[in-house]
Amino acid sequence: MNIYLDLYLTFFEIGLFTFGGGYAMLPLLERELVDKKGWVTKEEILDYYAIGQATPGIISINTSTFCGCKKAGNLGGIVASLGFLTPSLIIITIIANFLTAFSHLAYVQHAFAGIRIAVCALVLNTVMKLVKKNADTRVKFLVFAFTFLAIAWLKISPVIMVIGIGIFGILFGKR
Repeated sequence: MNIYLDLYLTFFEIGLFTFGGGYAMLPLLERELVDKKGWVTKEEILDYYAIGQATPGIISINTSTFCGCKKAGNLGGIVASLGFLTPSLIIITIIANFLTAFSHLAYVQHAFAGIRIAVCALVLNTVMKLVKKNADTRVKFLVFAFTFLAIAWLKISPVIMVIGIGIFGILFGKR
C-alpha cells in the first residue's frame, strides 16, 4: 500500500476512535504505531508526547505530525495530521447540526456524563503508564511529584514548569 495512504488511513482510524482529547488517544497511538505498525519505538512516542505537549497546538495533532514526519518526511506529517483531523471534522459537523435539537433530552445528557467518566479513566490509565515508564528512579519521581504539586496546588503555569524542568534536565541529567 502507498505509504501516504497507509498513514492517512491509520491516523483516520485513530482519529475516528479517539474521544476526549489528546491524552485519551495515547494508548491507541501506542498500540497502533508501536505495537502493530512498528513505525516508532515506545521511547520515541513518549518523546513525541512530551514535545507535543510543550509546543503550541493540540498534543494529538502534534504527535500525529511528528509520527508522520518520521515515517515519510514533511508530506507524511501533513498526511498523518489530515488523516487524524478528518473524522473529527465530520463528527463535529454532524453533532453540531443535531446537538441543539437534542441536548435537552435526559438520555443525551446522561450519555455525555458517561462518556466524560470513561475519558477520565482513559486519561488516568495513560498518566499511570507514563509515570511508571518515566519516573523510574527516585530523582525522576521527585521531579514528577514536584512538578505535579507545583501545577496542581501552587497554580504555577505548566509552561514555566516545562521550561524549568527542561533546563533542570539539561543541567543535571546524565551526560
